[in-house]
Amino acid sequence: MGYYLGIDIGSGTSKGVVIQNSDVIASHSLRSGVNYKLAVQKLRQELLEKAKISIDDVAGTVATGQGACMVEYADRQVADIRCCARGMNSAFPEVRTIIDVEGQSTQVLRINGQGQVINFIISERCASGAGRFLDIIANVLQIPLGEIGALSLKSNNPVIFTTACAVFGESEAVSRVAEGISKEDILAGVHKALAEKIGSMVDRVGMEPKYGICGGGALNVGLVEWVRRRLGVELLVPSEPDFITALGAAIFAREQGKTNSSS
Repeated sequence: MGYYLGIDIGSGTSKGVVIQNSDVIASHSLRSGVNYKLAVQKLRQELLEKAKISIDDVAGTVATGQGACMVEYADRQVADIRCCARGMNSAFPEVRTIIDVEGQSTQVLRINGQGQVINFIISERCASGAGRFLDIIANVLQIPLGEIGALSLKSNNPVIFTTACAVFGESEAVSRVAEGISKEDILAGVHKALAEKIGSMVDRVGMEPKYGICGGGALNVGLVEWVRRRLGVELLVPSEPDFITALGAAIFAREQGKTNSSS
C-alpha cells in the first residue's frame, strides 16, 4: 500500500504528516520562514527521512494552508478548514464542534459525522484573537511560550484586559508589569481575554457536543482550561493537536488515491 502526504504551510510553521491506510507513520514541522518554496522542499525531505521512505513510495500529496500554492509537488490543494474538519473527525469521530487556534487566526467549525463542515467562523485579522497574542505577551514578560499556560492557572486575581487590540494589549501588559502586578495574574488575564473571544465565536456558530480543540494553541494547557471554563464543557485534545490540519490533508490525498485507482 502506498503512503500519502499532507502538507500544511502556515505563516509561522509548516507541518507535514505521512499516513499509510489509517495509520500515521510520521509527522514533522519546521519554521516557514520568508521563503515558502524552500520550506516546503525541506519539509518533504525531512518528513520522508523521518518516515524512512522515498519519494517513489508516495502515492499522493495534498497541500493546505496559507502557502499551499507553493507546494509544487502536491497533486491537489484543499482548504484548511476542510482539512482541519477531516483531521479532527479522524482523531475524534464524535466531535461536532471544533476550535482551531493558530498563530494568526482562530476558527470555529461545526461538522457532521463524516467530517464535513456545516458552519464556521474565522476570527478577524487582529492577533488578539489568535495564538500570536500569547506570543506577544510572553515576550513582554520574558517567559518561554511553553510555560505561560501553566503559570496562568496559578493566578488568584486575573487582570482584566480592556482592549481588543493586540498592539494595545501589549502596552497594557507593560503597564501592568510597571504597576507590580504578578506575571501569573497578567497571564491569566490574557488567557481569559482570548478564551472570551473564542467563546463568543463558538456562541455565534452554535454549540453542538462533543467539542474538540486543535492547532498550536491547543498545546497551551492554560488556554485549553480557560476556554473550557468559558464554555462550561469538556474539550477533547488530540495527541498532536498542531498536526490535525496536515493529517486531514493526508486523508484527502488517500481518498483521492482510492478514487483514481477505482476509475
